[in-house]
Amino acid sequence: MRSLHFFHELRQRPIARRALLLYLGYKFSIMRQFTRAEVLKHCNNKDCWIIIGNKVFDVTKFLDEHPGGCEVLLEKAGDDRTEAFEDVGHSTDAREMSKDYCIGEIVDEEKQTYTYDKKPIAPTTTTSTTSGGFNAESLVYPGLVIVIAFFVYYLLFA
Repeated sequence: MRSLHFFHELRQRPIARRALLLYLGYKFSIMRQFTRAEVLKHCNNKDCWIIIGNKVFDVTKFLDEHPGGCEVLLEKAGDDRTEAFEDVGHSTDAREMSKDYCIGEIVDEEKQTYTYDKKPIAPTTTTSTTSGGFNAESLVYPGLVIVIAFFVYYLLFA
């Protein structure tokens, strides 16, 4: 019965309802969408947004904490910083921390494909054997195991 009271309260208070919807949107990864022109309007130290990999980040609160200094972020605030972010080689921790500042993504019509998305896969060299062929590499590990087993047997029982 108490939960019904909660929903009744939500209907009476539009602000609480909006807060709940924002929370649910965050919880279920419903991302707000921005155009690049909208992001470009947020380009100062009081309101600093950047784009990394078609995602929009509000880094205003992070300006003073950034290890490279706030100038690095403010230099191209409101712009796409994907290449710079990838070139620096940020740690896994930095990538995880960036999720806290993500506020949305770029609209589908303006999304870009980045070079790091399409890295060519280097061909792997594998030794192939024809059917019925002999491959000496296949005997290395079993042979090594047999030698170690004899050595252990010799140490323990001889």
